[in-house]
Amino acid sequence: MKYLLDTNVCIRYLQGRLPCIQEAIHSKSPTQLVICAIVRAELFFGAMKSNHPLETLATQRQFIDLFPTLSFNDEAALIFGKIRADLQRQGQPIGPYDLQIAAIAIVNDLTLVTHNTREFSRVNGLKLVDWEI
Repeated sequence: MKYLLDTNVCIRYLQGRLPCIQEAIHSKSPTQLVICAIVRAELFFGAMKSNHPLETLATQRQFIDLFPTLSFNDEAALIFGKIRADLQRQGQPIGPYDLQIAAIAIVNDLTLVTHNTREFSRVNGLKLVDWEI
């Protein structure tokens, strides 16, 4: 099984405060874990607004550069449009970055690792796991 790490999982790993996240990531082969360009962007935004942007960015890169990065491509864009339309019809939209992350996970047949299951669980066909519980 391959896993796409959500931003909140990467942050919790980098903070080192939750042993369950550390253990889950270390128990997987690096070939089982990927991130996406959207997660990178969200992490880099957080680094740039931190008190020590260069140090934070260096720490983030040391971790996320261990994993392949998936892009938001045309196939993911099509899935994004479908998900967004479905959720809008149901009156349950989710944020645009989360939609992109979900679409990338679906297109690549990945299980999304997130603590944000409340929002992501609205996406039909998205495989989820929460390593914090």
